[in-house]
Amino acid sequence: MSWSGWVFDFYDLTLFTFLLIPIGKELNLDNITLSYVLGASLAATAIGGIIFGFLSDYFGRKKVLQWTILIYSAGTFLCGFSNSVALLLIFRIITGLGVGGEWATGQTYIGETFPKKMRGRYGSFMQTGAPIGMAFASLIGGLLAPEIGWRLCFYISVLPALLVIYIRKKLPESDIWLERKKMLSEGKLSSEIIKTESKNKFLILFSKDYAGIFTKSLLLAIFGMSAYWFTYSWLPGYLHEQRHLALAKSAEWMLVTQAGGLLGYLTFGFIADKFGRRPAYSIYSAIMAVGLVMITLMWNSIVNYPSLILIFMFLTGFGTGIFSGYGPLFSEIFPTAIRNTAMGTSFNIARGIQFFTPLIIVFIATQYGLSGGISLAALFAILTGVWIWTFPETKGKKIEVI
Repeated sequence: MSWSGWVFDFYDLTLFTFLLIPIGKELNLDNITLSYVLGASLAATAIGGIIFGFLSDYFGRKKVLQWTILIYSAGTFLCGFSNSVALLLIFRIITGLGVGGEWATGQTYIGETFPKKMRGRYGSFMQTGAPIGMAFASLIGGLLAPEIGWRLCFYISVLPALLVIYIRKKLPESDIWLERKKMLSEGKLSSEIIKTESKNKFLILFSKDYAGIFTKSLLLAIFGMSAYWFTYSWLPGYLHEQRHLALAKSAEWMLVTQAGGLLGYLTFGFIADKFGRRPAYSIYSAIMAVGLVMITLMWNSIVNYPSLILIFMFLTGFGTGIFSGYGPLFSEIFPTAIRNTAMGTSFNIARGIQFFTPLIIVFIATQYGLSGGISLAALFAILTGVWIWTFPETKGKKIEVI
């Protein structure tokens, strides 16, 4: 259910990037305005991550997982009724709030459930929902939208809300969260922990005990998130507008990157469980950087070899496997009391900062084309692979109830 929630979470977030052109044409919006709307939905994920991370640590993983799915499904559905940029902006913000809360809740669930020797790979299994969601968005937004229109694409995207019925009836609450709640109610925790429990969990992240590791986690998420969104926020548009591929062809080539992403997400956890979190991050970040440079700055060198272009697009997607590392890593470095708050805040503030990414790309594109803007993703990929070495190695660490 965490995986399914993430599939449609990511689908709802990225569907909009495939519908930018038809939405802009019907509502008479230019690229800058569309970038503001796209950026606003990313910024809203930061708020959603903080709010729902906070709520999950208080009310449990199960309830909040349901709430987030309902919110992002409703926001996407409402986008189909947009007849102005103001309404579109509001509905994309609603979608972003739900999207921001789901990832951390699902990864916290998994981190608290699976044994330490397998935590990395199960975090990877959940993360494979991202390329699956992107693939769905490619099919709906790239292939189906020209036939049924962008509004109907948003209407049918309310269906994931049905997941909540199954979660409510079948999914158990996190046993670690339940055990900690029980120990608190029975007074079995130390007076210092009980005192800490009464404090604002968000503010605890900035206390002397956690400010350092939280800051490092936030920077790691910013670097990785920037690498991703500098790549994907305008990649379909880049292939269509600058490389002159038909929308359907652009969607097909995007599916190649998502095939790479699927394999990257899936394998990252096995590498991380075998060799450690830090080496895995560095390897996958380097692969992503190479792929990005080749499909942007070096495009003219390989343009006569379509199969080679597809290989590098595949590698670009494969390198995004770094995102399989965030859930297990953050689960292992933050305690149960603030785990979901910490994960949701760091991951989604980083995603919220990506509000500026589409705008930066459009600005750079006026001088160097979309390829110039997108190529900056390679720099952030390299930074991700280097910064991970400021963390302790957490492979095989046991997650405690406290």
